[in-house]
Amino acid sequence: MTEHVAQLPNPDGSLLLRELDHRIKNELTSAICAVSAKAVQSDSVAVKAALLDVVSVLHQWADVHRALRMPEQGRLTDAARYLQQLCFAMTKYRLDCLAIRVLFSADDLRLEGERCWKLGLIVSELLTNVARHVQFDVRHPELRVKLMLAGNVVKCGVSDNGSAPEPIRRGRGLTIVGELASSLGGRVHMSSVADGFSFLLTFPLTEAEQHAAGGTHLVQLKRRKVRRPRRLEASR
Repeated sequence: MTEHVAQLPNPDGSLLLRELDHRIKNELTSAICAVSAKAVQSDSVAVKAALLDVVSVLHQWADVHRALRMPEQGRLTDAARYLQQLCFAMTKYRLDCLAIRVLFSADDLRLEGERCWKLGLIVSELLTNVARHVQFDVRHPELRVKLMLAGNVVKCGVSDNGSAPEPIRRGRGLTIVGELASSLGGRVHMSSVADGFSFLLTFPLTEAEQHAAGGTHLVQLKRRKVRRPRRLEASR
């Protein structure tokens, strides 16, 4: 008996990306199950606790991967909500253990799915760079992520109040950030001041995104008067 695997349509050309996403989720699930099983089998309280800590980190990594999933194609995505969920997942995974708090604020903004995903990849890479390279001499380490709409231009800023042990060099991560920004039709500006580092991504809206922004402009003006930065903290 011969069986054929059904072929699914792939109108958006994202088959390899979806396969990679599926593979990573399966491998993470397998790792979580394997480490959890070892924790159950161990008779040592210290070993059991250490293995459960690893399980917790793997779950947090999975949350970040889930938050970075490419939104559905063919429709506009709430970029503010997408970035907020990503920042929350990144806070639990990388920043909470370093006692770095994240303040997030955003204008109402709708982006095409793939473009919203690229924005998320850029922000994720910038937050990761801070966690790896920045030193905080102040009492309250802080990161700020702002998503703003200025006319037909999106501005996304990531800034901190720390310092790097040496001048930031353009490594692979920042090179990828630059290429992602170019694919959005924009660029990333980096600046260093006495009280920290700042990255500003700017890129123009597409025609479809401009139409959506025109429909929410009045709501933005009303909300901006009362909106305050939201601190992202993992539940204790």
